[in-house]
Amino acid sequence: MSGPECCENPPKLASGGESGDVLQIASLNSYVSGNADSKIAVLLISDVYGYGAPKLRKLADKVASAGYYVVVPDFFHGDPLIPDTPIQDWLKNHGPVEAVEFAKSVIKALKEKGVSKIGAAGFCWGAKVVVELAKEAEIQVAALLHPSFVTLDDLKGVKVSTGIFGAEIDRMSPPEVVKEFELALKAKPEIDHFVKIYNGVSHGWTVRWKDEDEIAVKCAKEAHEDLLAWFGKCL
Repeated sequence: MSGPECCENPPKLASGGESGDVLQIASLNSYVSGNADSKIAVLLISDVYGYGAPKLRKLADKVASAGYYVVVPDFFHGDPLIPDTPIQDWLKNHGPVEAVEFAKSVIKALKEKGVSKIGAAGFCWGAKVVVELAKEAEIQVAALLHPSFVTLDDLKGVKVSTGIFGAEIDRMSPPEVVKEFELALKAKPEIDHFVKIYNGVSHGWTVRWKDEDEIAVKCAKEAHEDLLAWFGKCL
């Protein structure tokens, strides 16, 4: 189940400082950044606060600077979680498994425009979407950052290289659960894996860090660099 950690430190949706654009890909509005002619694309699948979160878009721009065409779809159709909305009520209309078919349509559209390889990173809610894509080999590499809803059986079912970026302080995917995930990936020698737990940070830190928290800022930067290295290795 999703808990209050998923809702902590909501982003301020002020625009500005972005280098990308909002386009429609398949049926979804999407923030896109980078070289549209690149043959390698990266999907970033948001947490419950959606594709408009400034720090998520900043990360999209950073990933794009490595040469990828980065796409951040709006899987919530203009209805992200807003503060004071009960998350369990919101989830009734925004289940991550139900978003998988929309993700497949985006992947299909990218392939139709000439993309040959696709990686995907999911944050909290988005990690469940990514792991479902990894189980069907719809993507070439997966990254799960402070995942929610992801189960051990999910990890046992992945068919592509998978990285897990965990927080030391996380009730959704605590370190002991991440270690179980790691054992499941190690049991699959046919795929690469990356597992790391970042000390001193809480669930959501990679896209919702507090600017005044020096440890979270440092660890977010570290995780972003590790994410780029993981994609660089596998794509």
